[in-house]
Amino acid sequence: MRFDLLLRGGTLVTPAGIVTGDVGILHGRIADVGALHGSDAEQVVDCRGLHVLPGLVDSQVHFREPGLEHKEDLGTGTAAAALGGITAIFEMPNTKPNTDTAERLAEKVRRGEEKAWVDFAFFVGATGENAAHLAELERLPGCAGVKVFMGSSTGSLLVEDDAMLAEVLAHGTRRVAIHAEDEMRLRERKHLVEGESASAHLHPVWRDEETAIRATQRVLRLARRTGRRIHVLHVTTAEEAELLARHKDVATMEVLPQHLVLHAPECYDRLGTYAQMNPPIRGERHQRALWDAIRRGVVDVLGSDHAPHTREEKDAPYPKSPSGLPGVQTMVPLMLNAVNEGRLSLERLVDLLAHGPQRIYGIARKGRLTVGYDADLTIVDLGREHVITNEEQASRVGWTPFAGWKLKGWPVRTIVRGRSVMIDGQLQGAPSGRAVRFVETLAPQDETL
Repeated sequence: MRFDLLLRGGTLVTPAGIVTGDVGILHGRIADVGALHGSDAEQVVDCRGLHVLPGLVDSQVHFREPGLEHKEDLGTGTAAAALGGITAIFEMPNTKPNTDTAERLAEKVRRGEEKAWVDFAFFVGATGENAAHLAELERLPGCAGVKVFMGSSTGSLLVEDDAMLAEVLAHGTRRVAIHAEDEMRLRERKHLVEGESASAHLHPVWRDEETAIRATQRVLRLARRTGRRIHVLHVTTAEEAELLARHKDVATMEVLPQHLVLHAPECYDRLGTYAQMNPPIRGERHQRALWDAIRRGVVDVLGSDHAPHTREEKDAPYPKSPSGLPGVQTMVPLMLNAVNEGRLSLERLVDLLAHGPQRIYGIARKGRLTVGYDADLTIVDLGREHVITNEEQASRVGWTPFAGWKLKGWPVRTIVRGRSVMIDGQLQGAPSGRAVRFVETLAPQDETL
Protein backbone atom coordinates (compact mmCIF):
# COMPACT_ATOMS: atom_id res chain seq x y z
CA MET A 1 0.00 0.00 0.00
CA ARG A 2 1.19 3.51 -0.74
CA PHE A 3 0.65 6.17 1.91
CA ASP A 4 1.04 9.93 1.91
CA LEU A 5 3.28 9.70 4.99
CA LEU A 6 4.88 6.67 6.63
CA LEU A 7 6.43 6.81 10.10
CA ARG A 8 8.95 3.97 10.30
CA GLY A 9 10.15 2.07 13.36
CA GLY A 10 8.88 4.30 16.15
CA THR A 11 7.84 3.26 19.65
CA LEU A 12 4.08 3.73 19.43
CA VAL A 13 1.83 4.54 22.39
CA THR A 14 -1.44 2.90 21.36
CA PRO A 15 -4.61 1.87 23.22
CA ALA A 16 -3.24 -1.70 23.08
CA GLY A 17 0.01 -0.70 24.79
CA ILE A 18 3.48 0.49 23.81
CA VAL A 19 4.74 -1.32 20.73
CA THR A 20 7.41 -0.83 18.07
CA GLY A 21 5.99 -0.36 14.59
CA ASP A 22 5.00 1.87 11.71
CA VAL A 23 2.17 4.32 11.13
CA GLY A 24 0.74 4.77 7.65
CA ILE A 25 -1.12 8.03 6.95
CA LEU A 26 -3.42 8.62 4.00
CA HIS A 27 -5.68 11.61 3.29
CA GLY A 28 -5.08 13.08 6.75
CA ARG A 29 -6.07 9.97 8.70
CA ILE A 30 -4.28 7.02 10.24
CA ALA A 31 -4.70 4.29 7.63
CA ASP A 32 -2.69 1.47 9.22
CA VAL A 33 -0.59 0.72 12.30
CA GLY A 34 1.87 -2.14 12.78
CA ALA A 35 4.71 -3.78 10.89
CA LEU A 36 3.96 -2.29 7.48
CA HIS A 37 6.56 -4.23 5.48
CA GLY A 38 6.40 -3.65 1.75
CA SER A 39 4.51 -0.36 2.14
CA ASP A 40 5.73 2.83 0.55
CA ALA A 41 4.88 6.52 0.84
CA GLU A 42 5.46 9.88 -0.72
CA GLN A 43 7.34 10.77 2.47
CA VAL A 44 8.98 8.34 4.89
CA VAL A 45 10.15 9.52 8.33
CA ASP A 46 12.60 7.43 10.33
CA CYS A 47 11.25 7.30 13.88
CA ARG A 48 13.70 4.80 15.33
CA GLY A 49 14.66 5.87 18.84
CA LEU A 50 11.60 8.14 19.07
CA HIS A 51 8.19 7.73 20.70
CA VAL A 52 5.08 8.37 18.61
CA LEU A 53 2.14 9.59 20.71
CA PRO A 54 -1.43 10.38 19.68
CA GLY A 55 -1.79 14.11 19.11
CA LEU A 56 -1.76 15.89 22.48
CA VAL A 57 -4.61 18.29 23.32
CA ASP A 58 -4.37 21.39 25.51
CA SER A 59 -7.96 21.85 26.62
CA GLN A 60 -7.45 25.14 28.47
CA VAL A 61 -5.70 28.12 26.88
CA HIS A 62 -6.29 31.87 26.73
CA PHE A 63 -5.09 33.29 23.42
CA ARG A 64 -6.57 36.77 24.05
CA GLU A 65 -8.07 37.38 20.59
CA PRO A 66 -10.10 39.47 20.00
CA GLY A 67 -9.38 42.62 21.94
CA LEU A 68 -6.18 41.77 23.82
CA GLU A 69 -3.82 41.00 20.95
CA HIS A 70 -0.98 42.95 22.58
CA LYS A 71 -0.66 39.88 24.87
CA GLU A 72 -1.37 37.09 22.36
CA ASP A 73 -3.41 36.16 19.30
CA LEU A 74 -4.54 32.95 17.67
CA GLY A 75 -1.50 32.91 15.41
CA THR A 76 1.18 33.34 18.07
CA GLY A 77 -0.65 31.16 20.59
CA THR A 78 -1.13 28.22 18.23
CA ALA A 79 2.46 28.59 17.01
CA ALA A 80 3.56 28.11 20.62
CA ALA A 81 1.24 25.11 20.85
CA ALA A 82 2.73 23.47 17.75
CA LEU A 83 6.27 24.07 18.99
CA GLY A 84 5.27 22.46 22.28
CA GLY A 85 3.92 19.27 20.67
CA ILE A 86 0.24 20.21 20.95
CA THR A 87 -2.03 19.30 18.00
CA ALA A 88 -5.31 20.88 19.18
CA ILE A 89 -6.32 23.59 21.66
CA PHE A 90 -9.54 24.63 23.40
CA GLU A 91 -9.57 28.38 23.95
CA MET A 92 -11.38 30.27 26.69
CA PRO A 93 -14.07 32.96 26.28
CA ASN A 94 -12.76 35.85 28.43
CA THR A 95 -11.70 38.06 25.54
CA LYS A 96 -12.87 41.57 24.56
CA PRO A 97 -15.69 41.21 23.78
CA ASN A 98 -16.46 37.99 25.63
CA THR A 99 -17.27 34.93 23.52
CA ASP A 100 -20.89 34.67 24.64
CA THR A 101 -23.01 34.81 21.48
CA ALA A 102 -23.29 32.81 18.27
CA GLU A 103 -21.90 35.71 16.27
CA ARG A 104 -18.82 36.12 18.46
CA LEU A 105 -18.14 32.38 18.40
CA ALA A 106 -18.41 32.31 14.60
CA GLU A 107 -15.99 35.24 14.35
CA LYS A 108 -13.40 33.37 16.44
CA VAL A 109 -13.78 30.29 14.27
CA ARG A 110 -13.22 32.45 11.19
CA ARG A 111 -10.08 33.93 12.71
CA GLY A 112 -8.85 30.47 13.69
CA GLU A 113 -9.24 29.23 10.13
CA GLU A 114 -7.00 32.09 8.99
CA LYS A 115 -4.33 31.99 11.70
CA ALA A 116 -4.19 28.72 13.62
CA TRP A 117 -1.25 26.32 13.28
CA VAL A 118 -3.13 23.55 15.08
CA ASP A 119 -6.78 22.53 15.30
CA PHE A 120 -9.00 24.47 17.68
CA ALA A 121 -12.30 24.85 19.50
CA PHE A 122 -13.67 27.72 21.59
CA PHE A 123 -15.64 27.80 24.82
CA VAL A 124 -18.74 29.97 25.16
CA GLY A 125 -18.82 32.01 28.36
CA ALA A 126 -21.92 31.63 30.53
CA THR A 127 -23.71 34.80 31.66
CA GLY A 128 -27.06 35.69 33.15
CA GLU A 129 -28.10 37.01 29.75
CA ASN A 130 -27.30 33.94 27.64
CA ALA A 131 -28.14 31.14 30.10
CA ALA A 132 -31.41 30.23 28.37
CA HIS A 133 -29.62 29.95 25.00
CA LEU A 134 -26.64 27.83 26.05
CA ALA A 135 -28.16 24.59 24.74
CA GLU A 136 -28.14 26.06 21.24
CA LEU A 137 -24.76 27.75 21.58
CA GLU A 138 -22.94 24.63 22.76
CA ARG A 139 -23.93 22.77 19.57
CA LEU A 140 -22.53 25.34 17.15
CA PRO A 141 -19.52 24.49 14.95
CA GLY A 142 -16.23 25.01 16.76
CA CYS A 143 -17.75 25.16 20.26
CA ALA A 144 -15.82 23.22 22.92
CA GLY A 145 -18.66 23.69 25.42
CA VAL A 146 -19.69 26.15 28.12
CA LYS A 147 -17.28 27.81 30.58
CA VAL A 148 -18.36 29.18 33.96
CA PHE A 149 -16.31 31.58 36.09
CA MET A 150 -17.60 31.26 39.66
CA GLY A 151 -14.91 33.69 40.84
CA SER A 152 -13.65 36.82 39.12
CA SER A 153 -10.41 36.44 37.19
CA THR A 154 -9.06 38.02 34.01
CA GLY A 155 -11.99 39.59 32.16
CA SER A 156 -15.59 40.30 33.12
CA LEU A 157 -17.29 36.89 32.95
CA LEU A 158 -18.82 35.90 36.28
CA VAL A 159 -21.59 33.56 37.52
CA GLU A 160 -21.36 34.04 41.25
CA ASP A 161 -24.67 33.04 42.87
CA ASP A 162 -26.35 29.64 43.05
CA ALA A 163 -29.55 30.69 41.32
CA MET A 164 -27.71 31.89 38.22
CA LEU A 165 -25.37 28.88 38.27
CA ALA A 166 -28.33 26.50 38.46
CA GLU A 167 -29.92 28.30 35.51
CA VAL A 168 -26.73 27.83 33.48
CA LEU A 169 -26.45 24.13 34.36
CA ALA A 170 -30.12 23.54 33.52
CA HIS A 171 -29.65 24.47 29.85
CA GLY A 172 -27.69 22.06 27.69
CA THR A 173 -26.24 18.56 27.82
CA ARG A 174 -22.49 18.80 27.26
CA ARG A 175 -20.01 18.85 30.13
CA VAL A 176 -19.55 22.34 31.63
CA ALA A 177 -16.04 23.62 32.45
CA ILE A 178 -15.87 25.33 35.85
CA HIS A 179 -13.46 27.88 37.34
CA ALA A 180 -14.26 27.11 40.98
CA GLU A 181 -13.45 30.01 43.30
CA ASP A 182 -16.07 31.50 45.61
CA GLU A 183 -16.64 35.14 44.67
CA MET A 184 -18.23 36.16 47.98
CA ARG A 185 -15.21 34.90 49.92
CA LEU A 186 -12.85 36.68 47.52
CA ARG A 187 -14.64 39.95 48.24
CA GLU A 188 -14.66 39.34 51.97
CA ARG A 189 -10.89 38.73 51.98
CA LYS A 190 -9.77 41.37 49.48
CA HIS A 191 -8.66 43.63 52.35
CA LEU A 192 -5.84 41.17 53.09
CA VAL A 193 -3.96 42.27 49.98
CA GLU A 194 -4.56 46.00 50.23
CA GLY A 195 -1.93 48.40 51.44
CA GLU A 196 1.67 49.25 50.63
CA SER A 197 3.07 46.07 52.15
CA ALA A 198 1.07 43.75 49.85
CA SER A 199 3.12 41.30 47.78
CA ALA A 200 2.52 38.27 45.57
CA HIS A 201 3.24 36.05 48.60
CA LEU A 202 -0.25 37.03 49.82
CA HIS A 203 -1.98 35.75 46.69
CA PRO A 204 -2.62 32.23 48.10
CA VAL A 205 -3.63 33.86 51.40
CA TRP A 206 -6.32 35.99 49.76
CA ARG A 207 -7.48 33.23 47.38
CA ASP A 208 -7.10 30.58 50.07
CA GLU A 209 -7.94 26.88 50.10
CA GLU A 210 -11.43 27.51 51.47
CA THR A 211 -12.19 29.82 48.52
CA ALA A 212 -11.66 26.90 46.15
CA ILE A 213 -13.20 24.18 48.31
CA ARG A 214 -16.37 26.14 48.98
CA ALA A 215 -16.95 26.79 45.26
CA THR A 216 -16.34 23.15 44.34
CA GLN A 217 -18.78 21.97 47.01
CA ARG A 218 -21.42 24.39 45.71
CA VAL A 219 -21.10 23.40 42.08
CA LEU A 220 -21.18 19.69 42.92
CA ARG A 221 -24.50 20.13 44.77
CA LEU A 222 -25.97 22.01 41.82
CA ALA A 223 -24.61 19.53 39.29
CA ARG A 224 -26.41 16.73 41.11
CA ARG A 225 -29.61 18.77 41.42
CA THR A 226 -29.67 19.61 37.71
CA GLY A 227 -28.22 16.31 36.47
CA ARG A 228 -25.45 18.12 34.58
CA ARG A 229 -21.90 16.83 34.12
CA ILE A 230 -19.12 19.24 35.11
CA HIS A 231 -15.35 19.47 34.67
CA VAL A 232 -13.55 21.36 37.44
CA LEU A 233 -10.55 23.18 36.04
CA HIS A 234 -7.13 23.81 37.61
CA VAL A 235 -7.75 22.03 40.92
CA THR A 236 -5.16 23.16 43.49
CA THR A 237 -6.04 21.65 46.87
CA ALA A 238 -5.78 18.24 48.51
CA GLU A 239 -9.32 18.61 49.83
CA GLU A 240 -10.82 19.24 46.38
CA ALA A 241 -9.05 16.22 44.93
CA GLU A 242 -10.52 13.99 47.66
CA LEU A 243 -13.96 15.56 47.25
CA LEU A 244 -13.98 15.10 43.48
CA ALA A 245 -12.77 11.51 43.82
CA ARG A 246 -16.09 10.78 45.54
CA HIS A 247 -18.16 12.31 42.74
CA LYS A 248 -16.65 10.85 39.55
CA ASP A 249 -20.08 9.97 38.18
CA VAL A 250 -20.87 13.66 37.72
CA ALA A 251 -17.52 15.48 37.88
CA THR A 252 -14.11 15.24 36.26
CA MET A 253 -11.04 17.31 37.13
CA GLU A 254 -8.02 19.02 35.60
CA VAL A 255 -4.60 19.79 37.06
CA LEU A 256 -1.96 22.19 35.68
CA PRO A 257 1.80 21.65 35.35
CA GLN A 258 2.38 24.91 37.24
CA HIS A 259 0.79 23.44 40.37
CA LEU A 260 2.80 20.24 39.97
CA VAL A 261 6.27 21.76 39.56
CA LEU A 262 6.06 25.11 41.40
CA HIS A 263 5.18 25.64 45.06
CA ALA A 264 4.83 28.42 47.62
CA PRO A 265 6.64 30.24 49.05
CA GLU A 266 9.65 29.44 46.84
CA CYS A 267 8.02 30.43 43.56
CA TYR A 268 6.95 33.83 44.94
CA ASP A 269 10.44 34.40 46.40
CA ARG A 270 11.97 33.79 42.98
CA LEU A 271 9.32 35.01 40.53
CA GLY A 272 7.14 37.47 42.44
CA THR A 273 4.09 38.48 40.40
CA TYR A 274 5.33 36.32 37.50
CA ALA A 275 4.07 33.34 39.56
CA GLN A 276 0.68 34.97 40.21
CA MET A 277 -2.26 33.04 38.76
CA ASN A 278 -5.83 32.02 39.65
CA PRO A 279 -6.28 29.72 41.50
CA PRO A 280 -2.88 30.35 43.05
CA ILE A 281 0.17 28.17 43.37
CA ARG A 282 0.06 26.71 46.90
CA GLY A 283 2.36 24.90 49.30
CA GLU A 284 4.03 21.52 49.05
CA ARG A 285 1.25 19.66 50.90
CA HIS A 286 -1.15 20.41 48.09
CA GLN A 287 1.45 19.72 45.42
CA ARG A 288 2.07 16.25 46.86
CA ALA A 289 -1.68 15.62 46.95
CA LEU A 290 -2.08 16.53 43.28
CA TRP A 291 0.70 14.13 42.27
CA ASP A 292 -0.98 11.47 44.38
CA ALA A 293 -4.31 12.15 42.65
CA ILE A 294 -2.57 11.63 39.31
CA ARG A 295 -1.06 8.36 40.57
CA ARG A 296 -4.45 7.11 41.79
CA GLY A 297 -6.22 7.99 38.55
CA VAL A 298 -8.39 10.72 40.06
CA VAL A 299 -7.08 13.43 37.71
CA ASP A 300 -8.66 13.21 34.26
CA VAL A 301 -6.83 15.87 32.26
CA LEU A 302 -3.77 18.09 32.23
CA GLY A 303 -4.11 21.58 30.76
CA SER A 304 -1.68 24.48 30.56
CA ASP A 305 -4.08 27.35 31.37
CA HIS A 306 -1.80 29.39 29.09
CA ALA A 307 -2.72 32.93 30.16
CA PRO A 308 -0.08 35.44 28.99
CA HIS A 309 0.40 39.03 30.14
CA THR A 310 3.14 41.42 29.11
CA ARG A 311 6.15 42.09 31.30
CA GLU A 312 4.95 45.66 31.82
CA GLU A 313 1.63 44.37 33.13
CA LYS A 314 3.21 41.73 35.38
CA ASP A 315 5.67 44.30 36.78
CA ALA A 316 2.80 46.36 38.24
CA PRO A 317 2.73 46.30 42.07
CA TYR A 318 0.62 43.50 43.55
CA PRO A 319 -2.39 43.20 43.52
CA LYS A 320 -2.70 45.49 40.48
CA SER A 321 -0.61 42.95 38.56
CA PRO A 322 -2.77 40.55 36.50
CA SER A 323 -3.00 36.84 37.20
CA GLY A 324 -1.86 34.30 34.64
CA LEU A 325 1.28 32.98 32.99
CA PRO A 326 2.17 31.35 29.66
CA GLY A 327 2.48 27.57 29.44
CA VAL A 328 1.26 25.96 26.21
CA GLN A 329 4.79 25.63 24.79
CA THR A 330 6.35 24.21 27.97
CA MET A 331 3.66 21.83 29.27
CA VAL A 332 4.72 18.76 27.28
CA PRO A 333 8.47 19.14 28.00
CA LEU A 334 7.74 19.61 31.71
CA MET A 335 5.66 16.44 31.79
CA LEU A 336 8.11 14.43 29.69
CA ASN A 337 10.77 15.43 32.20
CA ALA A 338 8.48 14.07 34.93
CA VAL A 339 8.25 10.81 32.96
CA ASN A 340 12.04 10.63 32.92
CA GLU A 341 12.08 11.30 36.66
CA GLY A 342 9.69 8.39 37.23
CA ARG A 343 6.85 10.55 38.54
CA LEU A 344 4.37 9.22 35.95
CA SER A 345 4.39 6.76 33.10
CA LEU A 346 4.30 7.70 29.45
CA GLU A 347 0.98 5.86 29.14
CA ARG A 348 -0.48 7.99 31.96
CA LEU A 349 0.77 11.16 30.31
CA VAL A 350 -0.95 10.17 27.06
CA ASP A 351 -4.12 9.44 29.00
CA LEU A 352 -4.03 12.92 30.58
CA LEU A 353 -3.29 14.83 27.37
CA ALA A 354 -4.97 12.76 24.65
CA HIS A 355 -7.36 10.04 25.80
CA GLY A 356 -8.68 12.18 28.69
CA PRO A 357 -9.71 15.25 26.66
CA GLN A 358 -11.21 12.98 23.98
CA ARG A 359 -13.24 11.10 26.59
CA ILE A 360 -14.43 14.07 28.63
CA TYR A 361 -15.37 16.43 25.83
CA GLY A 362 -16.43 13.80 23.29
CA ILE A 363 -13.94 14.83 20.60
CA ALA A 364 -14.69 13.19 17.28
CA ARG A 365 -11.84 11.18 15.74
CA LYS A 366 -8.96 12.64 17.75
CA GLY A 367 -6.95 11.66 20.82
CA ARG A 368 -5.95 8.08 19.94
CA LEU A 369 -3.27 6.45 17.82
CA THR A 370 -5.85 4.27 16.10
CA VAL A 371 -6.79 3.41 12.52
CA GLY A 372 -9.51 5.73 11.23
CA TYR A 373 -8.65 8.62 13.56
CA ASP A 374 -7.20 11.92 12.37
CA ALA A 375 -3.45 11.66 11.84
CA ASP A 376 -2.69 13.96 14.78
CA LEU A 377 0.60 12.77 16.25
CA THR A 378 3.20 14.10 18.67
CA ILE A 379 6.66 12.60 18.18
CA VAL A 380 8.99 12.95 21.15
CA ASP A 381 12.62 12.22 21.96
CA LEU A 382 12.67 11.06 25.58
CA GLY A 383 16.47 11.30 25.69
CA ARG A 384 16.84 14.85 24.44
CA GLU A 385 17.97 17.45 26.99
CA HIS A 386 17.36 21.14 26.42
CA VAL A 387 17.32 24.36 28.45
CA ILE A 388 14.18 26.51 28.20
CA THR A 389 14.84 30.12 27.17
CA ASN A 390 12.65 33.19 26.90
CA GLU A 391 13.97 33.83 23.40
CA GLU A 392 12.54 30.62 21.94
CA GLN A 393 9.02 31.25 23.21
CA ALA A 394 6.56 31.92 20.36
CA SER A 395 4.09 33.63 22.70
CA ARG A 396 3.88 37.34 22.03
CA VAL A 397 4.81 38.17 25.63
CA GLY A 398 8.21 36.51 25.18
CA TRP A 399 8.72 35.11 28.68
CA THR A 400 8.19 31.91 30.65
CA PRO A 401 8.47 31.21 34.38
CA PHE A 402 10.57 28.17 33.44
CA ALA A 403 13.41 30.04 31.72
CA GLY A 404 16.72 28.37 32.60
CA TRP A 405 15.16 24.99 33.45
CA LYS A 406 16.99 22.04 31.89
CA LEU A 407 14.52 19.32 30.96
CA LYS A 408 14.91 15.82 29.54
CA GLY A 409 12.33 14.75 26.95
CA TRP A 410 11.18 17.01 24.10
CA PRO A 411 8.67 17.04 21.24
CA VAL A 412 10.53 16.91 17.92
CA ARG A 413 7.66 16.72 15.43
CA THR A 414 4.02 17.84 15.59
CA ILE A 415 1.68 16.35 12.97
CA VAL A 416 -1.85 17.70 12.46
CA ARG A 417 -4.12 15.69 10.15
CA GLY A 418 -1.09 14.18 8.41
CA ARG A 419 0.80 17.45 7.96
CA SER A 420 3.99 18.18 9.88
CA VAL A 421 3.54 21.66 11.34
CA MET A 422 6.68 21.53 13.51
CA ILE A 423 9.96 19.69 12.94
CA ASP A 424 12.89 20.01 15.36
CA GLY A 425 11.73 23.29 16.82
CA GLN A 426 10.83 24.96 13.50
CA LEU A 427 7.34 25.71 12.19
CA GLN A 428 6.63 24.29 8.75
CA GLY A 429 4.64 25.86 5.92
CA ALA A 430 1.64 28.03 6.77
CA PRO A 431 -1.22 27.86 9.31
CA SER A 432 -3.90 25.33 8.36
CA GLY A 433 -5.83 24.66 11.56
CA ARG A 434 -9.48 23.63 11.48
CA ALA A 435 -12.31 23.53 13.99
CA VAL A 436 -12.41 20.41 16.15
CA ARG A 437 -15.66 18.47 15.94
CA PHE A 438 -17.53 16.79 18.78
CA VAL A 439 -19.62 13.62 18.81
CA GLU A 440 -22.56 15.22 20.63
CA THR A 441 -22.90 17.93 17.99
CA LEU A 442 -22.81 15.66 14.93
CA ALA A 443 -25.87 14.19 13.26
CA PRO A 444 -25.99 10.35 13.19
CA GLN A 445 -25.90 10.36 9.39
CA ASP A 446 -22.70 12.47 9.25
CA GLU A 447 -20.45 10.31 7.05
CA THR A 448 -17.34 12.26 8.10
CA LEU A 449 -17.60 11.00 11.68
